[in-house]
Amino acid sequence: MTRTLVITGASDGIGAAASRQLADGDTRLVLIGRSPEKTRAVADELGADYHCADFTRLDDVRELAATLRRTCDRIDVLANNAGGIFSGPTATPDGFEMTFQVNHLAPTLLTHLLIDLLVDSQAAVVNTSSIGARLFGRITLDDLNTWQNFSPNLAYGNAKLANILFTTGLHERFHAQGLSSVAFHPGIVATNFASDTDSSFQRIYHGALKAFLISPERGGARLRHFIDARPDETWQSGKYYATPRRVGRTNRQAYDPAIVRGHWERSAEMLGIEW
Repeated sequence: MTRTLVITGASDGIGAAASRQLADGDTRLVLIGRSPEKTRAVADELGADYHCADFTRLDDVRELAATLRRTCDRIDVLANNAGGIFSGPTATPDGFEMTFQVNHLAPTLLTHLLIDLLVDSQAAVVNTSSIGARLFGRITLDDLNTWQNFSPNLAYGNAKLANILFTTGLHERFHAQGLSSVAFHPGIVATNFASDTDSSFQRIYHGALKAFLISPERGGARLRHFIDARPDETWQSGKYYATPRRVGRTNRQAYDPAIVRGHWERSAEMLGIEW
């Protein structure tokens, strides 16, 4: 049976690399990107379907979900891979802090709008997180946007921690119905990440340490591993992986049931959705 894989952030970086590694005759790739030109180029190279959406605009996410529901009779894997770190704080047109919306609220909304199709498909939801969750995350439930004491590092750490909390919440609510979820760290990958910020990530990704970063192909191989592997055999649903084969330690807030529940409920309230 042909598997349908939906990958966001697929126009470059590890999303494009993983897509190239996954392309074969038994796979239908549906690539999602912000740039029409870059997304189309990767899709044309691989013979894949593609759609464009700007995750700083939640209406784009709603339109994307409607398109996917119209064009896909099943989705075997939803890879929530799009993300980024931004200077600021900058409010999106929807009124949320940009880092938080692009990395967490947008993929949460997309997953919600597809949830019945995902459950019916016994799908896996693969969330690209980061070691930044452990290094910089410090969530305050009353300020998920991180308007107070904003820094690019704190906003990004909180957003990547949100990916892990969302993974846990999906597992708790939907694994019994056949849906699996996982979060992972792709490694510190040599891309244009953080190029327009003044965060410490900018100095790592574009300074003297750049020579020690892994290639997008190696980072893409980690994403491919979780997309291609069998849930509950190769990886455990609801977990965060520091490497492809090792459940990793992360921010202690990720293990606090009150934070997991409160973050889920507050995110749903912000998006105006009910699960």
